[in-house]
Amino acid sequence: MTSTQLAAPRPAVDLIGAMLADARERTLLLIAPLNQHDLSTQHDPLMSPILWDLGHLAHFERMWLTRPLAGPVAFVEMPGLYNPFEHPRRDRGALPLPDLAQCLARMTEIRGRVLDRLARFAPDDEDPLRRDGYVYAMVAQHEYQHDETILQTLQLKMGDPYRAPRRITLPGVTSANDAGRMVRWDGGRVTIGTDGRSREYDNERPRHEIDVAPFWIDVHPVTNGAYLEFMRAGGYRSRALWSDDGWQWLQSAGVSSPMYWQREGDAWLSRSMDRIAPVDPRRPVCHVCYHEADAFARWAGKRLPTEQEWEVAAAWDPVAHRARSYPWGEEPPAPHLANVDQLAFDVAPIGAYARNVSPIGCHGMIGDVWEWTSSDFTGYPSFESFPYREYSEVFFGNEYKVLRGGSWATRPGAISNTFRNWDYPIRRQIFSGIRCARSDT
Repeated sequence: MTSTQLAAPRPAVDLIGAMLADARERTLLLIAPLNQHDLSTQHDPLMSPILWDLGHLAHFERMWLTRPLAGPVAFVEMPGLYNPFEHPRRDRGALPLPDLAQCLARMTEIRGRVLDRLARFAPDDEDPLRRDGYVYAMVAQHEYQHDETILQTLQLKMGDPYRAPRRITLPGVTSANDAGRMVRWDGGRVTIGTDGRSREYDNERPRHEIDVAPFWIDVHPVTNGAYLEFMRAGGYRSRALWSDDGWQWLQSAGVSSPMYWQREGDAWLSRSMDRIAPVDPRRPVCHVCYHEADAFARWAGKRLPTEQEWEVAAAWDPVAHRARSYPWGEEPPAPHLANVDQLAFDVAPIGAYARNVSPIGCHGMIGDVWEWTSSDFTGYPSFESFPYREYSEVFFGNEYKVLRGGSWATRPGAISNTFRNWDYPIRRQIFSGIRCARSDT
């Protein structure tokens, strides 16, 4: 077989190479303002030192892209400093991590080997790991997700605030005056999930039909203004609004406002990295945990949506009788469509993106803030783990709640209407907010 026959079509190779380069460029941009101390410090027990994240990115890429693959790779094949199951987050600050120069050199060396192999890649390979460049997209998306994790760490950063490299200007004040309004889903049979295997993860599959009863859902995410009303009404002091687990968490945590809010006299201020500003009542509330979201929904006489209801509200087109990939259609997310891609470093006012609206009329379901659902993280019917159990399956159960929709800190290539995020219900450092629902009565 000739070298020409061995080589992948240039457009396919170029697209994959550009995707990997884009992920790496963003990682390097985010860490550029940091010194060695910032990078090596464990700023919070919930988060890794950023040097660990960088080393993990390199180790993950080496494992998947620099050697022949004969099937899925188990994490037991990834021993050492950067195995997340061998070294829980709380312990990573004590690990003997290399310095930044060593880490970057390792990342560069591995990337060089990856690009050498990519030149011989065949996108029509029948192996499901290699077909259509799946394994390359997986590695790029892995880096996209770690960049959002790094931003969570930087918001928690000790010492001088992180100097955010802002590149995106958010739209100005909107004329949206329907905060709190709800729209109705009339009920019916729909498809949930996807059968896609180009960049989708196993927990999004398979696509399956379900019957969804009628329900109402908020047109917009819950705003700071509405959340302030909840606080002023004594929401953090009212036992009746909190579940047993939520009340136990509240008593232990001792909080009375969203994370990164601070009071000065009669005013509330919020911090986003290196900027502190008055709380804007028109913006979605951010940095609330599941328990806070649940308590707010009860106070409002509503509830949190199930993730199936959320996906119906974001994706289902009742006229075409099919699901869209994104609320607005099939065009991939971009900063002109939604507040995504990290570089705004803040949430936008509700209604700021006129095209970011779903078929049934919900705004802002992609971007700004992740939205808590009431659903536990479990597999869909006929779920099959692929390409490794540690991505999804080992987390299934009632410990985690599902979040949907992405945030301002989510890369466009890492979000769609079917993407499922999950976290502990006590987590507040994630860029998470609220959208309420209620049953049809």
